[in-house]
Amino acid sequence: MKMLVKEVRVPVATVWTDPDSVRPVDGPAAAADPDIPGWLAQMTRKQTIDLCDEKRVQTQVLFGDKVIVGSIRDGWAYVMVPAQMSAKDSRGYPGWMPAGQLTAPHAAAGGEKVMVQSKLAPFFDRHQTPVLTLSFGTFLDFLGGEGTRVKVASPSGNGYLNSEDVIFPFRRPKDTGEKIVANAMRFLDLPYLWSGMSAYGYDCSGFSYSMLRAGGYLIPRDADDQSVKGREIAKAEMKPGDLLYFAYEQGRGYVHHVGIYAGDGKMVHSPTPGKIVSLTELAGTIFEEELCTVRRYWKEN
Repeated sequence: MKMLVKEVRVPVATVWTDPDSVRPVDGPAAAADPDIPGWLAQMTRKQTIDLCDEKRVQTQVLFGDKVIVGSIRDGWAYVMVPAQMSAKDSRGYPGWMPAGQLTAPHAAAGGEKVMVQSKLAPFFDRHQTPVLTLSFGTFLDFLGGEGTRVKVASPSGNGYLNSEDVIFPFRRPKDTGEKIVANAMRFLDLPYLWSGMSAYGYDCSGFSYSMLRAGGYLIPRDADDQSVKGREIAKAEMKPGDLLYFAYEQGRGYVHHVGIYAGDGKMVHSPTPGKIVSLTELAGTIFEEELCTVRRYWKEN
C-alpha cells in the first residue's frame, strides 16, 4: 500500500502499541471523536499506571499535526509521526491509531501559524459555535484577524480561536531557557499520563518535548533519544531551560527520565504514573545520584 499523509482531525489522538492494546476502559480515547477528559476520569489509578507497565500506549498527536499512514487494518491505521523524531523509525514515531481520527490534509494557507498558548482553548466553527477544545501546543494555519478572534484553517475546515488563547510563534524570537521554565511551571500539579503529549497529561519526555516545541525547538520524542542530541552542558554550568537526564545504575545505565532545570538546584518534571507535574529539589535525592547528562536545546536571543 502506498504511504499517505493524513492529518489528525481530533483535539488529541492517542497512538497505541497495537489495536489489541485498547481495553474496554479505553473506549473514550479510541472513539472516532475521543473524549480524553472522560477517559482519564473513569480510569482507576491502577488502570492509569497499567498504560505504562503494560506498554499499551506509545505517544499522542495534536489537532492538525500530520502523520504518515503505512497501512490500514480493520479500521486502524499504522502511522509514523514526522514531527516526533525517534530511533524507532526514521520517518517518525510509530504506532497505531483509529483511522477515523484522521482526515485528508487541508489546503495550505500560506505559511503563518498560530499556536494555542492557553492550557485549553475553545475552537469555534465558521458559525462561531464552539465545537472542540484544543490543547496547549496546537499549531494551526493563520488566515486573518477578526475582532477578538483569529481565523484559522484546520482539518475541520476554517474556524476561529480567541485571540487571547494564541500566540504567533514565528513573529518573535525563540524562547529563552527562562521562558521555557515559565511555561513548564504553568502545568504544576497536572497528573502524569504515560505517553501523554497534551495539557490533559504529559509523561516525562512528552513534557520536555512539548515545552521545547512550544518555544520553537523540535527535539526527539523520547528521553533516551533526547539525551544524545542538543548541546552537552557541564553539570556545574547548567541553566534554567536545560534538560536533565537520569539513568539507572547511578547514571551509568539506561536513560529513563528527563526533567527541565528550573534553577536554584530544582527541576520541573512529570515524574511517574500516579504522580503530578512537580518542582523537585535535586540535592540529596535519587535524581542527584542518577543524573547522567545535561543537554541544552535553547539558544540565547
